[in-house]
Amino acid sequence: MQKTHSRSVAGLELGGTKCVAILGSGPGDVRAQETLPTSDPEATLGALEEILRGWHFDALGIASFGPLDLDPLSADFGSIRATTKPGWSGVGLARHFAARFGAPLAIETDVVGAALAEQRWGRAQGLSSHCYITIGTGVGVGLISGGMPVQGAAHGEAGHMRVPRASGDNFAGSCPFHGDCVEGLISGPALARRFGRPGQEIQRRPAVEGAGESDHSGAPRRSACDLDGIFHRLCARRRPTVTFDQMPLPQRVQDVRPSVRALWCDRVERVFERMFRRNSSREGFSPPHLSR
Repeated sequence: MQKTHSRSVAGLELGGTKCVAILGSGPGDVRAQETLPTSDPEATLGALEEILRGWHFDALGIASFGPLDLDPLSADFGSIRATTKPGWSGVGLARHFAARFGAPLAIETDVVGAALAEQRWGRAQGLSSHCYITIGTGVGVGLISGGMPVQGAAHGEAGHMRVPRASGDNFAGSCPFHGDCVEGLISGPALARRFGRPGQEIQRRPAVEGAGESDHSGAPRRSACDLDGIFHRLCARRRPTVTFDQMPLPQRVQDVRPSVRALWCDRVERVFERMFRRNSSREGFSPPHLSR
């Protein structure tokens, strides 16, 4: 008997360093997948367009690095706003693909796309509120409340919040807009600037002579403090049921996750004890936590 497929959806994820194109109907039905580096807009969008032309799909979803204009009444809906990635400010993603393909199109930030995927297929199934954090080329936060992304006049940029710094940490930060915001402290480029080498090479080894900070032993403590700061602010303001993270950072600085967990557990005990006690009897309730 011939196997029949459900309707297919094409998905594009545009990240700071790479893009992924995928075809299927869900995690258990991936029919094709392609990965390519993120370069200039013309070359990158052209390569993604060529991939899509070889596929048949009923709808197209785009999850992209931001910030994005997501106001449906805006003439620039689906465009990238001012970004740190050279050449990408003002690029009209939705306009580009809508003009070339007749399928229905939806667009969200990459991190909100991940948060929605967790809600549909992952660990946030059945939850009305959760938060997804990703750390890589930048720092992104996807907030879901009532089953929908949290958005005001524009989507949030919680990765650009400023947080209390660890004692003795005088790094100025690498964010061209805010200096020492969270993204300017713990993103991949920030770690490279701070320690004089790519983040994945920071493993308590001697620093490159004349570049960055010489004391790598403080990296886990400082990064843990910065992460604890953003967790505290998110939960104090939104109280999401579960905090997810997808972070390459622990692979770069091996001791960060235990340090963050210790700080976070302490924070939970002191700040949210009454909230947890009040809600702990609810079926399916779990306090904010770090998860893979």
